[in-house]
Amino acid sequence: MQARKQGNAQGIDVSHWQGKIDWTKVAASGISFAFIKATQNSVDAKFIENARGAKAAGLMIGAYHYLDNSVMTEAAAKSAAQVFYNAIQSAGVKFDLPPILDYESKSGSLSTAGTTVVAKAFLNEIGRLTGVTPMLYTYPAFIGNFSGLSQYPLWIARYSTQTPVDASGWTRWTFWQYSDGQSGGTLPNGSRIVGGINGQVDLNEFDGTEAKLRNKYGSKKEEPKVSERDVKQVSDWAAKDWAEAKANGYFDGTRPGAAITREETAIVINRLRANFLKLIAGSSARISDLEERLKRIEQGGQ
Repeated sequence: MQARKQGNAQGIDVSHWQGKIDWTKVAASGISFAFIKATQNSVDAKFIENARGAKAAGLMIGAYHYLDNSVMTEAAAKSAAQVFYNAIQSAGVKFDLPPILDYESKSGSLSTAGTTVVAKAFLNEIGRLTGVTPMLYTYPAFIGNFSGLSQYPLWIARYSTQTPVDASGWTRWTFWQYSDGQSGGTLPNGSRIVGGINGQVDLNEFDGTEAKLRNKYGSKKEEPKVSERDVKQVSDWAAKDWAEAKANGYFDGTRPGAAITREETAIVINRLRANFLKLIAGSSARISDLEERLKRIEQGGQ
C-alpha cells in the first residue's frame, strides 16, 4: 500500500474515552476530520455530543460501529447495522464521511469464512440503509480474515511509520490510523498532541489533501434549476412593445417567448426596410429609385 504523504489531511477518531472535547481547539490545531464512535452494543455515551460539536467546528465527520465479538451470524450483523443506522439518524447532523464498520476482533469459535460473512452482511445492510458505500476499519493482523471485500474503501490501523502491506485484495488505504497517541507516527508538527483533547487520541491521515477530502466527501452544490418559460406567453416587461410590434405587422403574434431565428430576423428586417423606403420616398414613384440606391449602399457602394 502507499506511504503517508506530506500535505495529506489529518484527522482523529474518538469515543467516550476522550471525555469532554473542545472541538474548536481541535479544528484550530490542524485537524480536518473526525471519526466518531456511534455504537457497539449500545450508543456511545458521547456520540451525539461529539458529532454535533465536531460538525459545528467545521470538521468533516464520520461515524463508526465497533462490531462486538458476540455478533457471529449474518442476522446478528444486520441487526447491528440497524442499531448503527438508528444512532446516525438520531444525531441530527449530516455525516460527511462514509459509515464505517470497525471489525478487529472475533470470537474464537468464528471461522475465517464466517468472519467474511458477518462483515459482508453488516456492510451490505448499512449500505442499503444509508445509500452510501461504507468503509471497513481493521488492522494488519486481522485483515487476513476477510476475502472478497476489497471493493469497500479501507481504513487501516498500523501504528508504525512503515507502510501497510497489500492484503486480502486491498492495495491502497483511504484512511490510515497511524498512531494511538502514544506510539506510531506523528502529526506533521512532530507531535501526537491534539489541542482540545486531554490525553491520548488516535491519529489518522486521509490519502490526499484537505481540499481533495472535501471534494470527495463534501456536499456538492446543486446547479440552480432553470425553469422553462411558456413561449406562448409574453413577459410583463415586454407586453407593450410586443403588442406594438405585432400591430405594426413585424411579427405574426404567435409564440412571443420563443427564441428568434435568423429567418425570423430576416423577415423583420425586410419589413422594416420596406417601410423605411416608403416613408422616405413620400410617393410610390420614388421607391424604385431609392431601393436601387439602398441596394448599392448595402453592397458597399455609394
